[in-house]
Amino acid sequence: MAGTASTGTSVAELKVELAGLENLRAREVNEKHGDDQGVSLGKLRAVAKRLKMQHELARDLREIGDTAARLLALLVCRWKAFGRGELDTMLRWASTPNVQDSLVNHGVKRTHAQRTCAWPGPPTSIPWRPAPAGTDERTCGEAA
Repeated sequence: MAGTASTGTSVAELKVELAGLENLRAREVNEKHGDDQGVSLGKLRAVAKRLKMQHELARDLREIGDTAARLLALLVCRWKAFGRGELDTMLRWASTPNVQDSLVNHGVKRTHAQRTCAWPGPPTSIPWRPAPAGTDERTCGEAA
């Protein structure tokens, strides 16, 4: 059933819950780092722990367009269920540093897509950006 989690939580209910978790102080801190949401990551993780892994719910949350919902989607998705094309699309809609870092560190690296990716573009495009930890490692190598 689309839009409803197996725990009985719908996307609309989660939107309301995320709005209720909004915190002015968290928003200020996140905005200093380039993010546009005010829910602390700890509270998002608590919601994700309650929901457990729900890939279809994650897909529905991702389509909302809200940064907090997208971060929650990244926490409840099944990374290995994403194809290379879907990961590419996700990297391109990731407009905030938290979402980008979660995608790179948890999604792309966990699925080993960096070894088989075929993302074209210069090193300055999002999929080719340096790893956020400040290492010399790149997100994606040359296509095999």
